[in-house]
Amino acid sequence: MLLVMDVGNTITAIGLYEGPELRAHWRSITGNYRTSDELRVFLNMLLQGEGLEPEMVNGCCVSSVVPSLNAALMDLCANHFEAELVFVEPGVKTGLVIQVDNPKEVGADRIVNAVGALETHQGSSIVIDFGTATTFDAITARGEYRGGIIVPGIKTAADALFEKCAKLPSVEIVKPATVIGKNTIDHIRSGLTYGYADLVDGLIFRMAAEMGDKPLVLATGGFAELVAGIATRIDIVDPYLTLKGLRAVFLKNRKGAA
Repeated sequence: MLLVMDVGNTITAIGLYEGPELRAHWRSITGNYRTSDELRVFLNMLLQGEGLEPEMVNGCCVSSVVPSLNAALMDLCANHFEAELVFVEPGVKTGLVIQVDNPKEVGADRIVNAVGALETHQGSSIVIDFGTATTFDAITARGEYRGGIIVPGIKTAADALFEKCAKLPSVEIVKPATVIGKNTIDHIRSGLTYGYADLVDGLIFRMAAEMGDKPLVLATGGFAELVAGIATRIDIVDPYLTLKGLRAVFLKNRKGAA
């Protein structure tokens, strides 16, 4: 079985593949200072909850944007699972042609999302990942990663309002019934949902114009469903896009791969 992990600033997405089938998947709060022993105990609990044992894992593919965890993740895969490890970093085969000023600056999660888009859909695409930051990535039908956009994530924007504005409350991020709110909470919710959806639609329009075609727009990440329900230019919500990309990267780099 193949264990895949995307370690984000806030959330870690974990998947377990049995061949092409996603056997199980989990989401966990990212702990910046977890040791390999803590990670081992945590993952053993997840596997046991599915009736599985650690020795059933013979492959690992990891993408991480949290450098403080990388050594523990590598030790976990190599010494606990004794599995073949592919860590997504510069030099790993992805099938992408990275057309940016400094390819090493592109986050591993964004590379994996682009690979997932190419593996699952034909033609050009824009991938939007709604995480701590919301990222937009442009991928051509030829597998060229053209670049993208970074904006603050919805929760990040909401937290900044609460922290910087003394009289504004922290709110649950849900779509209000109307755009024009009748109270402070709905004012904030409207800005975070309708306002963010219009931001997304506007950036998609501008990116597609620069790409010169009609790319398929894929959304993933924690707030993808919420925004896609309001925005008009998102075609597909795929909550497992990153996990699919990790599996594809592993298959391209495992021992004996062509």
